[in-house]
Amino acid sequence: MNATPKHFPSRRLFEVHWNSLSDLELVALLIGAGSPERRALRDAQRLLEAVGSPHKLKEVTYPELRRAGLGRKTALAVLAAMHLFRRIQRTALFPGQPFRSSIEIFRHFQPLVEGLKKECFWNVLLDGKNRILRLIRVSEGSLTSSLVHPREVFRPAIQEAAAGVLFVHNHPSGDPAPSPEDIQITKRLVETGRIVGIRALDHVIIGAHRYFSFADQGLL
Repeated sequence: MNATPKHFPSRRLFEVHWNSLSDLELVALLIGAGSPERRALRDAQRLLEAVGSPHKLKEVTYPELRRAGLGRKTALAVLAAMHLFRRIQRTALFPGQPFRSSIEIFRHFQPLVEGLKKECFWNVLLDGKNRILRLIRVSEGSLTSSLVHPREVFRPAIQEAAAGVLFVHNHPSGDPAPSPEDIQITKRLVETGRIVGIRALDHVIIGAHRYFSFADQGLL
């Protein structure tokens, strides 16, 4: 945990660069608008102790902020900042955009799956030049299974005359490592794609801040 600074962060900003401020000072600036800086530093210290690390602020909830002693307006301001941060990080996928890498898939879908309690399965349909045609949510499964069938996966791809397709689903557990069922269904989907003449370019599993790409791992 950062030691309490001798000078208030807003004062130190006139002397140093943003990168020179500690995690504690940055959090104090975030939550300290309209309140004395000494109290902001105390609140920031208490908040960081409650969540465990600055990284976990991205997942903090309103009740956790209130239990850490933050007022209603300050708690909402912190949540707004975290949601804005996730939007900025997100890479939007849109029709006509060329598919380049699995990291683009992860950056687009990670904010969408955050907080989902069930596995969901998506298709990213591509044309002959690997440009995105549509993103389609195929199914919503149970807590541990997306329950997809090749028939349901390839029906929209055939209807859209797609030349290629990417498969995407989430793991609510946060661990993106493929299960035996994930490996089995991926093999079935790839084989179905060969039969109907639609290339399966990748299957990306989204976890908490991590992802697994079958193509990147040479498993397609």
